[in-house]
Amino acid sequence: MSPELISILVLVVVFVIATTRSVNMGALAFAAAFGVGTLVADLDADGIFAGFPGDLFVVLVGVTYLFAIARANGTTDWLVHASVRLVRGRVALIPWVMFALTGALTAIGAVSPAAVAIVAPIALSFATRYGISPLLMGTMVVHGAQAGGFSPISIYGSIVNGIVEREKLPGSEVGLFFASLVANLLIAAVLFAVLGGRKLWAQGAVPDGGDADGTGDGGGSSGSGDAKSTGETTGTGTGTGGVTGSAPSPGPTAVAVRPGPGVGGGLGGTVLNPARIATLVALVALVVAVLGFDLDAGLTAVTLAVVLSTAWPDDSRRAVGEIAWSTVLLICGVLTYVGVLEEMGTITWAGEGVGGIGVPLLAAVLLCYIGAIVSAFASSVGIMGALIPLAVPFLAQGEIGAVGMVAALAVSATVVDVSPFSTNGALVLAAAPDVDRDRFFRQLMVYGGIVVAVVPALVWLVLVVPGFG
Repeated sequence: MSPELISILVLVVVFVIATTRSVNMGALAFAAAFGVGTLVADLDADGIFAGFPGDLFVVLVGVTYLFAIARANGTTDWLVHASVRLVRGRVALIPWVMFALTGALTAIGAVSPAAVAIVAPIALSFATRYGISPLLMGTMVVHGAQAGGFSPISIYGSIVNGIVEREKLPGSEVGLFFASLVANLLIAAVLFAVLGGRKLWAQGAVPDGGDADGTGDGGGSSGSGDAKSTGETTGTGTGTGGVTGSAPSPGPTAVAVRPGPGVGGGLGGTVLNPARIATLVALVALVVAVLGFDLDAGLTAVTLAVVLSTAWPDDSRRAVGEIAWSTVLLICGVLTYVGVLEEMGTITWAGEGVGGIGVPLLAAVLLCYIGAIVSAFASSVGIMGALIPLAVPFLAQGEIGAVGMVAALAVSATVVDVSPFSTNGALVLAAAPDVDRDRFFRQLMVYGGIVVAVVPALVWLVLVVPGFG
């Protein structure tokens, strides 16, 4: 058996073990890099660590550190409640508010499971009270998170753009962002129409049975105080932020949010204070610095987080512990193993094999389906980190546009996170109050299967066939 084939089989074993045994894929990948690098590729420690993504490490730590501070001092609670108050009894707008909210959170740097863990309990509590399909509400939250997930300063966006730059491929940060945004927005629109959205529009506004002052009888939890799902993406995520919502009532009630650190009880307790104002300014400053002045997102985020920590040490004390270390480990481990594959020539070997199919468009759609199927059961980020480098020699032939192909791979590997076997899907399943969980699980599984079967072909047709990039 050739060394290249051994290294590919080891990668498959890593994905299988991470999926079935709940072991962090990054830790497995580091072990695989050590074993394959030493025993198969005859590399020393320096050769193995040559693939360690130091730049992405800083981005992951810096952005999630800043966002952990925003959660700790209640800034994310304020954002949630401000969005909820916009509804004003318009039931049909509630799913779209939740879609936009999770999209905004991931776009400014939240890890996708963290954003879903914050928003899903509130969203599904609303669904129970207002008679909205939990499948509609849950999928709107997940697709919202993915819609914002590839902004230039987001975790996914930073990772994919970093890989593209490292592999010296043509790239478009804005193009990648809009591809994911439009794809998830269109999917959300179809879901809204199919799962009862038209009936919600016909219902109009309902009587205002409670204002945004915490006087309602709801018991949803934002999960921001207790959520520990800050990036565990091994495909076995569990729900966080318990929901204690009551059965549906005739009129709407406000959602009472269990207070997180530094947050008063109920909606009325979540007000702007100096720490939250400064955090909002810091988030805006991060966007301006990265997009307007082309500063490094990781270093900028660390700097802003340090300033906030120095000014309000009590609010920020726990933030370091809430950095998405599991995601950091996952990404750094997978990309270090990919570095070993590059060093021993596996990437070129696999790329030539895909290119050898003889029909570049067929090879491209196969890669999209591989990404979707594996990601439905394992880490979206991990599969992107492996597939994009594997596609490099194939893209180097120039017959397939790199920008469109990377965007198609990214969308294919992330829209399937609605699967109940993925972290986001599991969070939605766990957060739904007063539902038949077995039935809800089957609904999510069927919908996830539809997404896996349909979306890769569609994004291939729209993004790859025209030859973008």
